[in-house]
Amino acid sequence: MKIIIRADSSSSIGFGHISRCLVLAKKYKRRGFKVLFACEKLEGNRINLIEEEGFKVHSLKSNNLKEFRTLVNKLNPYRVVIDSYRIDYSYEKKLKKNTKIKLLCFDDTYEKHYCDELLNHNVCAIKKRYKKLVPKFCKVKCGSKYTLLRDEFLDSTKVKIKNDNKKLKVLLAIGGTDHSFINIKVLQALKVFQKQIKISVITTSANKNLEKLKKYISKQKNIELLINSNSIAQQMSKSDIAIITPSVTLNEVMYMKLPFIAIKTASNQEFMYDFLKKNKYIVLDKFIDKTVQKEFKNLIVNYKKYYNKQVKF
Repeated sequence: MKIIIRADSSSSIGFGHISRCLVLAKKYKRRGFKVLFACEKLEGNRINLIEEEGFKVHSLKSNNLKEFRTLVNKLNPYRVVIDSYRIDYSYEKKLKKNTKIKLLCFDDTYEKHYCDELLNHNVCAIKKRYKKLVPKFCKVKCGSKYTLLRDEFLDSTKVKIKNDNKKLKVLLAIGGTDHSFINIKVLQALKVFQKQIKISVITTSANKNLEKLKKYISKQKNIELLINSNSIAQQMSKSDIAIITPSVTLNEVMYMKLPFIAIKTASNQEFMYDFLKKNKYIVLDKFIDKTVQKEFKNLIVNYKKYYNKQVKF
């Protein structure tokens, strides 16, 4: 039986949708399903990453319902998975009505959906918020119980690798595309701690500001740049502190029990931001250099307190 996953990636969208859909795709594959992806070829996409993982990709010319419905009718899948902010309730309802397929939709921001299953796999997800947002027949799956973690995290022991360097190891992961362009700003803010820390910056080749980032880092002695890394779990195991966005990466950082500072860079991170603030984690509404410096110092001083904060997976 076939399953079609409808998701996109680009320099502006980022890679979070594709990343978590690949985790789900591998789960389906292990259960014997044939998994196909349907993606638009947007600027800065990572379709190659999907193909490298062994999944066929059908290219779409647009986000038009008619085009995708034609593909679904042609392939006749058992289920369609949708992970896109650009596809709404109306699109989903028309797709189901005209194809009769089972539909699973991802959601992060408590939007209205018309589907058989809804998945919000973030640690902050609250099931009861979907009561009036999905049809009665929809099965809602929420929270850390359903968090989709890449194999490298599940294979990890979560035991911190001993850091023989006397300097604190900091992992900076502000998204694969750094659409808010704050990597360099964060690095500049942390410069006052340069004698105490060593920084690893995680990014991808789709980062539009990659050359500027390379140029800046080339002049620094305590910073390394990791591009398209496939060993994020290992990097987290080596690290003492992470600076991230309240996004998919937060699920991974919490799973690895890594103390962090989260900086909101997009509106779809609002619910994660609220969850962190309510539970007294270090989270910032926006980047302000002095605030980053203050909270970083606070994190160092109260390291054990933040290390012991846990979410059950």
